[in-house]
Amino acid sequence: MSRASSVAAAGEERYRTRSEQLASFVEHAAWENISPAARDALKIRVLDSLGCAFGALEGPPVRFVRENVEEFGGNPLCTLIGGGRTAPDRAAFYNGALVRYLDFNDSYLAKGETCHPSDNLGAVLAASEYSLASGRQFLTALAVAYQVQCRLSDVAPVRARGFDHTTQGAFAAAAGSAKALELAAPQIANALGISGTANNALRVTRTGELSHWKGLAYPNTAFDALRAAFLAMRGVTGPREVFEGNKGWCQTVSGDFEIDWSRENLERVTRTILKKFNAEIHSQSAIEGMIELMRETGFTGREIDRIRIDIFDVAHLIIGGGAEGDKTVVRIKEEADHSLPYLVSAAALDGQVMPGQYAPERIARGDVQSLLRRVTVVPDPGFSRRFPEEHACRLTVTLKGGRSLVKEKYDYEGFHTRPLSWAKAEEKFHRLAEGAVDVFRRQEIVYAVRRLDAISVKDLVELLA
Repeated sequence: MSRASSVAAAGEERYRTRSEQLASFVEHAAWENISPAARDALKIRVLDSLGCAFGALEGPPVRFVRENVEEFGGNPLCTLIGGGRTAPDRAAFYNGALVRYLDFNDSYLAKGETCHPSDNLGAVLAASEYSLASGRQFLTALAVAYQVQCRLSDVAPVRARGFDHTTQGAFAAAAGSAKALELAAPQIANALGISGTANNALRVTRTGELSHWKGLAYPNTAFDALRAAFLAMRGVTGPREVFEGNKGWCQTVSGDFEIDWSRENLERVTRTILKKFNAEIHSQSAIEGMIELMRETGFTGREIDRIRIDIFDVAHLIIGGGAEGDKTVVRIKEEADHSLPYLVSAAALDGQVMPGQYAPERIARGDVQSLLRRVTVVPDPGFSRRFPEEHACRLTVTLKGGRSLVKEKYDYEGFHTRPLSWAKAEEKFHRLAEGAVDVFRRQEIVYAVRRLDAISVKDLVELLA
């Protein structure tokens, strides 16, 4: 080879597109590089997600998805949570819908984006079952999906540009699925190119009048991302310059950003947060504050004249009546769990916010409908500056006799400053799954997840069916 040819070859070797750099990170991710804290965090989030899934089996849109799966069939290679088998991509969609429907699964808070990394579980679990993966391989692939989604949310938020957080998920679910399938870096890059090009979703999913699609948008993205990984596995190519190319993701979706994947680890899962209450993530501290204030002072929800909530700007924007629509019009579950006035009112009247607070008859009842219209939500610049490191709010409750009570919060149980313990996660799992699974099977599932690094994925999914 001539010297000129050698220089050209070296230059070509040095240049790798952003998707190829990400693909290299995915290929080299290893269980041995995950810290004990992150391993424990992954297991807790698997158990939390499975509890959410079992608790959602009777959800209306979940039943509709199940009808679709059963009518259209699919090669029965993968397990459906709750029973049955189907093709991997359909299992990813259905199981993902189960994890997501209650809106009770984990979250990650970046300055300009909020996402739910456990939304990737359906696709990664299906890919892992298909590939006969070990529990360690599954957890490593899940850690990859968490890292990719969280870090893209940090450096490339898209909400303000009108796109949904599922848009970063197109890369995360493809990366996690490709890792579970043990694809090589060139195949992983193709999967990222296919999925990232094809799945740029609109934020209207979560603004204004909400619909079932709020809970199905990410399962749909995961469905497509897993198919992209399978296509790449078979040799289908995708745009190598999906990020930086002409009319690519940076130019049209996110704006330019920088991230050095060679310096990334698999620890971001430890910064994700779990929900204590069955409500949108930004409401958690306000709900906990209301319940604590009632316990400390002894008033009841019926005594409340009005409530003022000073809170960080993202909460006001998404669930407080800011730019994403009026939150005093609450008719269905999807609107209720994204309305801070409804959530705090339900907490005041019922002393909790769990799936029962979304029964149609509860939502329609006059007491909560009246109180939620007497809730004012105000963005606080100081709280906003401290977000996402803090989850701050101030509740001012004025009783009918004129007395005012104030409660400030900076976090809640489940936030990264007060992480949910294994014991609390287990308690939540049993509470959510008790209507679907008997106590003996629930205990088997808990034990399997606790030992997931020592068993196979096949061992786990047999219990889920």
